[in-house]
Amino acid sequence: MKNLAPHDRPREKLARLGSAALGDNELLAVVVGSGSRRRTALDLGNDLLAAVGGVQALTRVTHDELRRIPGVGPARAAQILAAIEIGRRTLMRAAQARPQCMSPRDAARYLIPEFGAASVEQFGVLLLDTRHRVLRTKVLSVGTLDASVVHPREVFREAVAGGAAALILFHNHPSGDPMPSRDDEALTRRLMAAGDLMGIDVVDHLVLADTRYFSFRETGRLP
Repeated sequence: MKNLAPHDRPREKLARLGSAALGDNELLAVVVGSGSRRRTALDLGNDLLAAVGGVQALTRVTHDELRRIPGVGPARAAQILAAIEIGRRTLMRAAQARPQCMSPRDAARYLIPEFGAASVEQFGVLLLDTRHRVLRTKVLSVGTLDASVVHPREVFREAVAGGAAALILFHNHPSGDPMPSRDDEALTRRLMAAGDLMGIDVVDHLVLADTRYFSFRETGRLP
């Protein structure tokens, strides 16, 4: 950093202008703290972003993947992952809060911080009471989503056990593209039909991808 003017160095810039004024590479430079004899912390920040594919991809990076980047040892990998997790937790609502999901956007805001950037596909249900307040969230399947893997019996067992009057189906796409597949559509039809038989309203099916989402209800694609 010695070749930068003092007021342009990331730490000093943050103190003077606030964290929002820093670029992604500068924020990473502050997190890693220092570079090496040949590479500055800012260089390392650039290397990290290039290696993982941008700041958004950091939400899915693993400890081992970070370790493979030159200049990132166990301590720095831990610092980066800890900073990402702190950011994730600040977006998550307190467990005792009972948010109300009256629209697909409400449900997406509740689910995205925890599930939107997951590195593996997860399918779950958001259980709601009669006023569409959140009762709890339950992940039912981890891995490639397939209609044969997610059985209606498991979905509605959770709903009945949780005393839910309604539920929202959700799963994430690690690819970052929230557009549903044909399998997603088939699964939605299957579970909505089961909900009609059980007397439990399947309000929506959300596909989450980083900070974006696709809603079957919002787009008029519910059966």
